Amino acid sequence: MRASRFHLATLKETPVDAEIVSHQLMLRAGMIRRHAAGIYSWLPLGLRILRKVEQIVREEMDRAGALELLMPSFQPSELWQESGRWDQFGPELLRLKDRHERDACIGPTHEEIVTDIFRREVNSYRQLPLNFYQIQTKFRDEIRPRFGVMRSREFIMKDAYSFDLDRDAMQRSYDIMDQAYIKIFDRFGLDYRAVSADSGAIGGSTSQEFHVLAESGEDAIAFSDQSDFAANIETVEALPPAAERAAPAADMETVDTPGMHTIDDLASGLGISARQCLKTLIAEAEDGGLVALVLRGDHELNVLKAERLAGVASPLRLAQREQIIEVLGNDIGSIGPIGLAIPVFVDHSAARLSDFVCGANQDNKHLVNANWGRDCDEPVSVDIRNVVAGDPSPDGKGELKILRGIEVGHIFQLGQKYSESMQATVLDEQGKAIVPFMGCYGIGVTRVVAAAIEQNHDDKGIIWPESLAPFQLAICPINYHKSEIVKQAADDFYQQCLDRGLEVFLDDRPLRPGVMFSDMELIGVPHRVVFSERGLGAQQFEHKGRRDSEAQELPLDELPAFIEKLASSSWAPG
Repeated sequence: MRASRFHLATLKETPVDAEIVSHQLMLRAGMIRRHAAGIYSWLPLGLRILRKVEQIVREEMDRAGALELLMPSFQPSELWQESGRWDQFGPELLRLKDRHERDACIGPTHEEIVTDIFRREVNSYRQLPLNFYQIQTKFRDEIRPRFGVMRSREFIMKDAYSFDLDRDAMQRSYDIMDQAYIKIFDRFGLDYRAVSADSGAIGGSTSQEFHVLAESGEDAIAFSDQSDFAANIETVEALPPAAERAAPAADMETVDTPGMHTIDDLASGLGISARQCLKTLIAEAEDGGLVALVLRGDHELNVLKAERLAGVASPLRLAQREQIIEVLGNDIGSIGPIGLAIPVFVDHSAARLSDFVCGANQDNKHLVNANWGRDCDEPVSVDIRNVVAGDPSPDGKGELKILRGIEVGHIFQLGQKYSESMQATVLDEQGKAIVPFMGCYGIGVTRVVAAAIEQNHDDKGIIWPESLAPFQLAICPINYHKSEIVKQAADDFYQQCLDRGLEVFLDDRPLRPGVMFSDMELIGVPHRVVFSERGLGAQQFEHKGRRDSEAQELPLDELPAFIEKLASSSWAPG
C-alpha cells in the first residue's frame, strides 16, 4: 500500500475527551472517529487491524469445528419473552417498535435467536453436536459509554453457541472451545490469563473469562503464586483467618468522633489502623426492610457474594440515607453492629477481630475496645469481601496476587436455560423428545484491539504484536520525490515485498523524515526500512524494529534475506 493512496489521518494532539491510552492512540492514529456517545466509525487503518483479529478468530473457530452463520441484529420481542429476558435484561436492551407497533430490540447477544434457529432446523440426536458462531455487530445501551471502543454502545463480537445431548457432551464442547480460545489468544500475541468467573446476565453454571493483562484493566484478577488457580476477584472465596480471635484486652468505651464519617477519618482521628475498625454498610432486604453488612475497615464489599445471602435484595441496593435515618435513628457515619435491631452479616475477617472500633449508633460517637460475644452476640460469620494480595489461595496452595485485566472473552456452560424455556428439543434413539444442553462463547473483537494497545504502547505510540499490525513493514524513503536513486531503490524493494506476499506500506508522501518516522511509530508498524542517498552511496539501508531503541545500518545485499525473514514470520523483534 502506498501512503499517497491510503487515508492515513494521524493527529498530533491528544483529543481532550479521550480518557485512556487506547482511546487516545486510536484517535491519534486515525483508526476510529466518534459520531455520538459510544458510536464510532472504523477508518481504513483501524479496519485493517480489526480484520486481523476477526481472521484469527475465524480460523481457530473453523478448526474447532464451529459453523459460521449470520443472525439479525433486529430481534422480535416474542423470542425474548419466551426466554424470560425481555423484562430481566434491563435498560441496556435497546427496545423499539416497528411501523406495525410490534415490540423488538437491537440484539446485545443472540441466545434467543440461535435457539430459535436450532428448534426450527434440528430434530434428531444424530445432528448433534452442533456449534454455530458469527462475527457480528451488537448494541448495548450503556448508561455511560466511555473509554472509546473499550466500553462503547455498538461493538463487534464473535459469539458461538453449542448444542449437545447431555451434560457430559456439553462439557466436551466447552473444553474444545476453551482450547480454541487459548490458541486464539496465543496467536494474538498478548499477555493474558484465563480465569473462572461469574455467569452474570447470560446465565448458566460454569464460566471462564479471558483477560488481557493491563494496568488500566477494569477487572481485578486473583491468582496463586504456587498453582494454576486464577479467577476474577468477584468470584474468589476469602478464607477465614487461620488464627483464632484474641481475648478482649480492655473495657468498651464510647468516644466522641465529630466530623469522622469515613474509615480513613476514624483511623486518623483515633490514631489506629483501618484494619482495627469495622465498616457497617446498610442494604435493602428482600422484604423491603434493611440488613447490615459488616467488614473490616481495610476491606471492600463483594457485591455478588452479598446479594447471594438469604434475605438480601438482589441485585444489591445500598439503602438511601433518608431511610437509614428513619429506621435506625442516626446517620450513616456512626452505624455499628452492636445493638443494631436489623439482621447483621459479618465478614469472616471482621468476625475474628477483638477490641475493635465501630459506630455507636449515635451521631458523632463510636465504640472503642468492642468485642464479639462480650458486648454483643456472636456474629453470623459469612464471606462478603473481595480478596486482597497476600490472602491464602482457596485451593490451599500459596498466596494470592492481584493483577488488573481487561475482559475480552467469556465462555459459559448454559445448560438447559434457553433450550428448556424456548422448548427446543430433539428426538433421542428411542424417539423421545429431549432438551439439549447449550454452551455460549464470546470474544469482544473490537475490545481486543483496544486491549492490545493498552498492553503494548510507549510514549511514541502503539506497539502492535506482529499478528495484529496493520502492516508488517514501513518503507520510509528520504527525498523520494527529489532523488531518483532513492525512488528507484524504494520502488524496487516495495515490489519485491509485494511479490513475496508481505503487507508493506510505502510512505511516498513529500514529508520530512521526522514526520514520517513519527507517523510509523504512532501507528505501530513493527519494522521500518529507510533509504537515503547517503546510505545507498555506502551500499547500506537502515532498519529499526518498533521495539528497538536504536536503528541499525545493514548492507544492501542483505535485503533479500531481510524479506525472507519477514515472509517466514521468523523475525524476533528487538
